[in-house]
Amino acid sequence: MKRFVYADNAATTPMSETAFAAMKPWLTEQYGNPSSLYRIGRSAKEAINEARMIVGKCLNAAEPVNVANDYKPGEIIFTGGGSQADNLAIRGFMHGPGAKGRRHIITSKIEHHAVLYTCEALEKEGFRVTYLDVDKYGRVDLEQLRRELSEDTALVSIMAANNEIGTIQPIAEIAALAHAAGAVFHTDAVQAVGHMPIDVQEMGIDLLSLSGHKFRGPRGVGVLYIKKGVALEPLVYGGGQERGLCSGTENTAGFIGLAAAMQEAVEGMEEKMGYVKKLTDRLVSGIMDRIPYTHYTGDPVNRLPGTASFVFEAIEGEGLILRLDNEGVCGSTGSACSTGSLDPSHVLMAIGLPHEIAHGSLRLTLGEQNTEEDVDYIIETVDKVVSGLRAMSPVWENGKPNLTAAANLHA
Repeated sequence: MKRFVYADNAATTPMSETAFAAMKPWLTEQYGNPSSLYRIGRSAKEAINEARMIVGKCLNAAEPVNVANDYKPGEIIFTGGGSQADNLAIRGFMHGPGAKGRRHIITSKIEHHAVLYTCEALEKEGFRVTYLDVDKYGRVDLEQLRRELSEDTALVSIMAANNEIGTIQPIAEIAALAHAAGAVFHTDAVQAVGHMPIDVQEMGIDLLSLSGHKFRGPRGVGVLYIKKGVALEPLVYGGGQERGLCSGTENTAGFIGLAAAMQEAVEGMEEKMGYVKKLTDRLVSGIMDRIPYTHYTGDPVNRLPGTASFVFEAIEGEGLILRLDNEGVCGSTGSACSTGSLDPSHVLMAIGLPHEIAHGSLRLTLGEQNTEEDVDYIIETVDKVVSGLRAMSPVWENGKPNLTAAANLHA
């Protein structure tokens, strides 16, 4: 059998034993509805309150208020995932009283589609959206942000770290600029939480989205941090759970699993992420040394420790992923017709890569469960697969890419 190496941790992570163990009793024995008054319902509510406090401490959010042994949601709202949290933050704020009649949103061209599509939907409702440019490393143009901020700007939404190329943004500086203009600051930290330090008070964050399955927690559960005093319109109406902003019977086990995984990720983060960064550095140097006509995308220094993003000239990303899968390596690409679009990644286009080159993208994201042997196997396998694909490529001639032919092919 071929070796199996999972290198797509940015897509999802394997659940930790700690998270699974924390969840199990609430899936089997303690199955009460937290809104119920009897014992197993009260136990579930108390467990959710404890999970909420754990998440808050990991982010350095304000402590929830204890009213008759009932911790109110406070600044931590549980959601059905990161995308739901993004929607609640952006739509909820722009439609809520906190916007104070302002109609302008600022975001960037490299945001996750949960942010971009929400902004596009709001544009159709008459809101105005500015999409900031980024440089070749994926860093937001702060001078453009300064120019675009106005008295009509209600919300600035910039991700903490990019999910494709790993570039980390200067969140504290962006938040300060937004606040100086009287705007609220939201960050999609789905890819960042558990992989880099996040302190909502120190960074000046008003709204923050995260998702459990990005740091070895369960899928289908996320969090929206809402700074005290920031008012939102509900995303889901119903029984009034989660401060009435995201109603529905609580996913007790999911909330508890997220909190357990988050606490585990934050504790000892420096040591764990230091190990992951060493693996990633080994991976990057191995691929760049062995495979010519390869571009390393994203900020080479200020990036997530486990993210390695490449573009290989003269190949297609979808073929690359399928062949790597045949060799037992799991990665991802921003260009695949199976996603319903033949266009290359909007992130790669935003950082200035030509259309014909951006098609050959590969994102490899490592986790603490990976080993040096995994990395060496990935390097060897990617080299073999890229060589094989180039040998068949109509735009690979005499050991180098024919960019004119590639441009015509993708015209």
